[in-house]
Amino acid sequence: MGKLVVMKFGEGSFEQGFAVTLQIGEEHERAATEITGRLPSFPEMPLYYSHWQSSYRQIGNRYRLHADQMQVTNVSMIQDCENTSHILRARFNIWLRAEEFRPLREKWLERLSSTDEVRVILQTENSQLQLLPWHLWDLLERYPKAEIAISSPSYDRIHKPRNLNQLVNILAIVGNSQGIDTQADQALLQQCPNAEVTFLVEPQRKELTDHLWGKNWDILFFAGHSSSHRNGESGRIYLNKTDSLTIGELKYALKKAIENGLQLAIFNSCDGLGLARELADLQIPQIIVMREPVPDQVAKEFLKYFLEGFSGGESLYQAVRQARERLQGLEDRFPCATWLPVICQNPAQIPPTWDELRSTKTEDIPNLALSTRRRFQTSLLSSLAITALVCGVRLLGFLENPEIQAFDLMMRSRPAEGLDPRLLIITIDDDDLATQRQNGEYLIGASISEKSLNKLLAKLNQYQPRAIGLDIYRDFQAKDPDLITRLQKTPNLVGVCKGSDSTGNIKGIKPPPEIPPGNLGFSDFIHDRDGVIRRHLLFMNQEATSLCSAPYSFSLQLASLYLRPSGIQPKFTPKGNLQLGKTIFPNLKSRTGGYQNIDANGGQILLNYRSPKQIAQHVKLTQFLSSPVNPSAIKDRIVLIGVVAKGDSPDTWPTPYGAPLDEQMPGVLVQAHMISQILSAVQDGRPLVRAWSLWIEIVWILGWSVVGGVLAWHKLSLPWLVLAVSVTSSVLYVVCFGLLISGAWVPFVPSALSLVTMVGLMSIYHSKTEVRVGSGE
Repeated sequence: MGKLVVMKFGEGSFEQGFAVTLQIGEEHERAATEITGRLPSFPEMPLYYSHWQSSYRQIGNRYRLHADQMQVTNVSMIQDCENTSHILRARFNIWLRAEEFRPLREKWLERLSSTDEVRVILQTENSQLQLLPWHLWDLLERYPKAEIAISSPSYDRIHKPRNLNQLVNILAIVGNSQGIDTQADQALLQQCPNAEVTFLVEPQRKELTDHLWGKNWDILFFAGHSSSHRNGESGRIYLNKTDSLTIGELKYALKKAIENGLQLAIFNSCDGLGLARELADLQIPQIIVMREPVPDQVAKEFLKYFLEGFSGGESLYQAVRQARERLQGLEDRFPCATWLPVICQNPAQIPPTWDELRSTKTEDIPNLALSTRRRFQTSLLSSLAITALVCGVRLLGFLENPEIQAFDLMMRSRPAEGLDPRLLIITIDDDDLATQRQNGEYLIGASISEKSLNKLLAKLNQYQPRAIGLDIYRDFQAKDPDLITRLQKTPNLVGVCKGSDSTGNIKGIKPPPEIPPGNLGFSDFIHDRDGVIRRHLLFMNQEATSLCSAPYSFSLQLASLYLRPSGIQPKFTPKGNLQLGKTIFPNLKSRTGGYQNIDANGGQILLNYRSPKQIAQHVKLTQFLSSPVNPSAIKDRIVLIGVVAKGDSPDTWPTPYGAPLDEQMPGVLVQAHMISQILSAVQDGRPLVRAWSLWIEIVWILGWSVVGGVLAWHKLSLPWLVLAVSVTSSVLYVVCFGLLISGAWVPFVPSALSLVTMVGLMSIYHSKTEVRVGSGE
């Protein structure tokens, strides 16, 4: 049996000192030992914490804070944080070794063995005492199974008996997660054994309160942005991009949830002690929060380690300690990560284990063994119900993010298709910009000087390219007469402009005034909610007041110029789809594949990237202008001119191959993928990426649900069932991957979800019927 230690701090302050009462006893029993003592005054202690807190918050490691964009970590800030943490730890332990406090320390050592599992509760109203890093107390280093929780001196026991659920019921609120990744949190919760997780993604206030009132929840989980106010006296969670709530504003719904058996609240978000103090007033049994702003990576790793331990049989306190200590592996990048997780405890409640959160008993309902026919009917009806549920959840958009992530993973896994021989890309990088400046050339409003551009176009025209694409904004009049004439009279030169959008307050960018309107194309990209470019906009109706009147995209204009000698001209089918030769480019609809309710205006198709690395031959501007040219490298090709510099305003975009800034793709290369997609589809028969119709997708999802029922029918043992589901899911992934390579975006996530749900549901159902038969009923 474990030990329970309670340290009660009486009235006092750091200027006057604190009276302390230490109680030691067995879990589930009254304290057998009690002793009083005192901690002397130490007015500098809050300052030491404040200095550490200030240096810690200056680091900025993509915290889960409310919409603030943090700075990038640097080495000096990390070192400063480590220095202040060492000072705080040293001063803190000097204070705890004070002579007045020694009797309590000695009684602790006398009554507790180093092998005991010890639950330590620190009771105090003083918020500054609660903030201190009590886990750094040198006394605790002798007790590897001890963990400290904080508590208010005022508390009550919840007397209403709990109604145990068959599974651990988890209400997971995914609030405003701008700038952070909450997908990992959701995935970890879904992996918990014997649990039923209900996700509320960026809910409205009424939706949240309705869920809190409507079910017996065991665990409340929140991931997203949060903050504390008034020196940790109150807290606020950010439900979505516009709404936020204090605990007080959820008071009645939370009280109802606690009365109905809510045992644990986990706030995997920033600065949660204010939330904990308000929740403690509602007498919630246990709370886990982060004492300070928490880096996104630290939050994800803590949740992973905690859920592994807690659902695997560890006590709640041991699971928190082990998860907290495992964060030490991240402290080279995230200093003091092990300081962040804190348990807040209602002393009247005993923390349950994972298995104690649920009922393991099976109700005995008189029934006979089901016949094969009855089992078949049950499986079929269950498959239909699960398919309807999964498809309904999908149509509501809850599966859009995981489906798109699976799509990206498959796109990244495809084999590269090699260079497109029809393209040549002339790039302008930081060295090219520096060279132009060194040569005294002016770069006013553009990334290439008039002198270099004139020289470049003159040299290109000598070798007869089929089309030249200038992917550089020039919304101003050229001054060089030769350049003006060249821009006006180069028939195969296509320039760019950017359309205006009054709804999005996008002003647009004018086209080069020298290039004829028929040789202009818009450069607008369509990006998804996460900023990633997965769609290709071919044409659109520009606004009447738009600064750019070009109806066709830059990529389509260049592809059309290339195809013109073959007698292929753009035209439109009666349904409004673009047609080039025999190839039709069907427009995306608002619901296509994993997309649910996207803006499908204009002519959009899915962008079938060719290669994650190099799509065509590259040559740098300076190298091209100063070196001899192989005529075959230019003749009858499309030559793209664009910027790849990573200077002050890089033209880079997130793609399925990488969303972080250092992995993004330059805009000129995205244009190259779009041009290559059009030409490859028309000339090479390369498949466009398309989605099945809704009814075919439903039948496909139903089929995998039936497969799940077949697996459950065989009544395999748990290890073999897990293996069978893993193998089947892998086969499903490989099939979906192969179909994507052939041009079909097939629903993988909904199919896998229906498969696994069906296996779980039918396995539970079969186990119940076996118990009934075994009992002779």
